Amino acid sequence: MAGGKVGIGLAGCGYWGKNLARNLHQMGLLVAVADPSAKVLKEVKAAYPGVKTTREFADLLKDPKVKAVAVAAPAVEHYDLARKVLNAGKDVFVEKPLALRVPQAEDLVELAQARKRILMVGHILEYHPAIRKLKELVDAGELGEIHYVYSNRLNLGKVRQEENILWSFAPHDISVILLLVGKLPEWASTSGQHYLQHDVADVTMTCLAFPGKARAHIFVSWLHPFKEQKLVVVGSKKMAVFDDVIKEGKLKIFDKGIEWKDGRPVTRQTAESTLFFPVLLYQQGFRFFNMGYAAALAVLLLIVSLAVTFIILRRAERLIHYQGLVR
Repeated sequence: MAGGKVGIGLAGCGYWGKNLARNLHQMGLLVAVADPSAKVLKEVKAAYPGVKTTREFADLLKDPKVKAVAVAAPAVEHYDLARKVLNAGKDVFVEKPLALRVPQAEDLVELAQARKRILMVGHILEYHPAIRKLKELVDAGELGEIHYVYSNRLNLGKVRQEENILWSFAPHDISVILLLVGKLPEWASTSGQHYLQHDVADVTMTCLAFPGKARAHIFVSWLHPFKEQKLVVVGSKKMAVFDDVIKEGKLKIFDKGIEWKDGRPVTRQTAESTLFFPVLLYQQGFRFFNMGYAAALAVLLLIVSLAVTFIILRRAERLIHYQGLVR
């Protein structure tokens, strides 16, 4: 492709895949789409003239113009499709979750390293300008020592049948919390319950304990009366709130806290700052495919640390006490 761009094929163009298709096409990267639905492919042809369409996933692997594949199929297919892409010698972007079993995720990481291919996961919040700015502030010590982080990701739907709410919603928050804290948790626990379908949890609460005193919790639900996507970071100097539902001013920094004076706790509240950012999440992430493979590989393999997500989500026997959340 012109300008050194990497041609990307898309596997799955349904509910979420269509968002990838739109962003990839806007960036001039989309060359082919594979989807089993004839109706979906008809819509793709109408929206993106010149983009190849096929009902066979294998056609993406055979196409010499497809240098990388974005996988947006149902979660149960992620591991198998990603493995086929890597074995075909192509780079792969996989929507979260990477896989539904820890050994599968570890296998993909090892395979990508062995093949010297890029394995990237759709933890798009890591590329949000507000999150990147928040990470910058944390690393610079602006918030002081991180005491605790909590996130709420709540909505009425979209209810999944092949994965529970923890798999569907929580990976975003886990990846961001790990990014901000910069450490792996020493222990984690998750509890929840199913109400709409047997053995598919609709609501969960996850607690994480990091080395030292840092703590975090994640509350997710698709059975909730209103939409909320909020992350709160409490530091020893300042506090931050990232609200992804509001359109503007998504990141606020609060110069407030509790100080001890004459042996008594005193509330300190100096100022509040609201920061504004433009947002093109997928385009921020997909730009790494155009950096040049050596640099991109070095950067993106760091994202493979999301295997930690699976340590948190699926190490049931050793780390997490699920209460009927594992199918």
